Amino acid sequence: MSAGHTAVTSPATAPVVAEPVIVCDTPQDECGVRDVLDRLGDKWSVYVVVELASGIRRFKELQRAIPGGISQRMLTLTVRRLERDGLVKRTVFPTVPPQVEYELTEMGHSLTHLVKALADWSIAHRPAIAASHEAWDTAHQDSDAR
Repeated sequence: MSAGHTAVTSPATAPVVAEPVIVCDTPQDECGVRDVLDRLGDKWSVYVVVELASGIRRFKELQRAIPGGISQRMLTLTVRRLERDGLVKRTVFPTVPPQVEYELTEMGHSLTHLVKALADWSIAHRPAIAASHEAWDTAHQDSDAR
């Protein structure tokens, strides 16, 4: 427990959950969730999946479409990882210079429903999260957890 966090969480205030959301019969590292969270929890993968959900994109089109500006190197690493995971298909055309196109695989398209659900949840809860941030920040002005 940190010096700034001395309150005790009461079990009476915790919600009662009938069943766990995820059950792993093996140690957590072998559960499979870690791999998914590692891939989708990085800064750029979800942006790439969202953009490719609209259709096939050439490399530069994809780079320009991603908010916040992604470097060529980081986009290359991101699409390679997504390709390795089976979520993105890369097609190289024998032109000079080579033309490269990216598209979601069937498995990649199936992921878009989960990303949409997460985005919908985020939009629905944005005001409550902002209010919670404000209340917490006011109560914990000395914290560096922001």
